[in-house]
Amino acid sequence: MDILILGGTGFIGAAILMRLAGDGHRVTGLGRDTRQAARRYPGAAFVRADLARMSSAADWTDLVAKHQIIVNCAGALQDGPRDDLAAVQERAMLALHEAAKAVGGRLIVQISARTDGGGAGTEFLATKRRSDAALKASGLEHVILRPALVVGRNAHGGTALVRALAGFPLAIPSVHADSPVDIVGLDDVTEAVVRAVDGRLEPGSDIDLAAPGALTLGEVLALHRGWLGLAPARVIAIPALLARPLTALADVAGRLGWRSPLRSTAMAVMEGGVQGGGAAPAPFALRPLQAILAENPSGVQDLWFARLYLLKAPVLVTLSAFWLVSGLVPLLSLETAAEHFRPILPPPAAYAATLATCALDIWLGLAVLWRRWTARALWAMLVVSLAYLASATLVEPGLWLDPLGPLVKVGPSMLLALVALATLDER
Repeated sequence: MDILILGGTGFIGAAILMRLAGDGHRVTGLGRDTRQAARRYPGAAFVRADLARMSSAADWTDLVAKHQIIVNCAGALQDGPRDDLAAVQERAMLALHEAAKAVGGRLIVQISARTDGGGAGTEFLATKRRSDAALKASGLEHVILRPALVVGRNAHGGTALVRALAGFPLAIPSVHADSPVDIVGLDDVTEAVVRAVDGRLEPGSDIDLAAPGALTLGEVLALHRGWLGLAPARVIAIPALLARPLTALADVAGRLGWRSPLRSTAMAVMEGGVQGGGAAPAPFALRPLQAILAENPSGVQDLWFARLYLLKAPVLVTLSAFWLVSGLVPLLSLETAAEHFRPILPPPAAYAATLATCALDIWLGLAVLWRRWTARALWAMLVVSLAYLASATLVEPGLWLDPLGPLVKVGPSMLLALVALATLDER
């Protein structure tokens, strides 16, 4: 069959894409940036598109006409520069339903969420809820799947944070450590989609995907710590009140384009627990977390990921502060700073060069915090650093022996920029 997967480059969507392609279906993945996915999954086709801009049936007509089944794995946690919840999770889906009805109907498999549990009042779950209701009322053949916390070989979002906290040295810090958390394996989610595609799930089904055996978040963290090969550690419960400043910072970072799993929506969901509601149970056996982890043994790369994950934000903030300070401090004594240019430039030009380099440093310190510009800012930092080192060595080589080490400090900042570049990818 010809199958279109919305969000086919994401954590869940990519796994479904690989499974369906492996089963012999002709699969097309839709995403905003498909370049890496096209290289990773050569057995599938890809379409580059932004769901937030597909708000009319005409935007969907060609895609729907070419595919018999649409699997919707797309979604966002919270509004931000790259995410519009109402557009992606509601308006685009209404337009899709209209286009599907216009061509005589299509089967739509919707990966939704448990919308009546923790965080039910958030816009994330409200838009999911309205989209599910619209699909049920559309008259289209459909299956709605509501996975709990999805755990697989790879990690993204909440599961990435679980691994990072589990790898914490000495103890495991956790907010809402006693909150109940249901788990479902990524392979079991893909199996449910396969059954829907094959017709083994009745059209109109609304199915809850959660493995048996209730766990608390603290227990989930402890099991992941063992999976990483680390010695058992005590789970330290962090009061929610103390975590609010961190959540507020994560929300600010979200406005800059960073999709932190510590944002307020995720915390609201976790506060109430990740539990099922009124949907029907899965008609096949789902594996518990212990079995999922045992079937996907960790490697050293997983331990590296867990330890580096929480360092990503401090590394970027440190780089930003370094460049901002480098640009602002010379402005406090412009005449002294301009002295470094006097051997090669007349006084007016020396002042202009000082102001230009200060402005460049400040711009780089700010640009690295904006997710859209981060990679370019990091590369620019490396190039500008090399230029500074080369010019300073030619004009004032004695700076290498300066007790304050103005040139020596550039080396560690360049290394930090390389670390930031190496850990920048989210998927």
